[in-house]
Amino acid sequence: MNAPAFKPRFRTQRYQALLLAGWLILLLAAGTAALPLLERRSGAMLVGGILLAAGVAELMAGTLRNAARIPSMAAGAVTILAGVLFVLRPETSLLPTAYVIAAWLLARAITVGVAGLRARGGPRRWSLISAATDLLLGLLLLLGLSIATLVVTLFGPTPDIIASFAWFLAISLATTGLYLLEVGNCEREAATLPAEP
Repeated sequence: MNAPAFKPRFRTQRYQALLLAGWLILLLAAGTAALPLLERRSGAMLVGGILLAAGVAELMAGTLRNAARIPSMAAGAVTILAGVLFVLRPETSLLPTAYVIAAWLLARAITVGVAGLRARGGPRRWSLISAATDLLLGLLLLLGLSIATLVVTLFGPTPDIIASFAWFLAISLATTGLYLLEVGNCEREAATLPAEP
């Protein structure tokens, strides 16, 4: 007799968890604004902490997905790995850090893109938007590294370079948060549908 009540309750908990993960990642995106204000070591630790928290939220949200569970979880795992690299090596200079972020963005673009191809409706659209954003940011970061290398070599890591790096991270996290909010909203709509007998 409890079986019919279980399914709607699980759907409700699932969409609430997805919405919570989306809002958490949006807050983390806003937290990257503090990056230019910190010294390099503290900034690397902040980036690592932000990536770890976002990765855990995305991994947990991925476990709640139906159509794209594995690639969604892989996107969270890639983010956790990038966060671990920052936490373990906070003294890393700006340029290797930029390569790690570029690799993270490109790996996320692939995993979130695969998730988008497996999803339907709003989650599909936002997954593909998130993947395209990460791909574009990763490519822009790689293309801009030659200019950044020259500037850092001549002047050291300038506040403008660090601020633009923070924007890359913030934009990626913001699209991820919006994508999870859309998945959560679609789950909320599904939770309000009458349960199948």
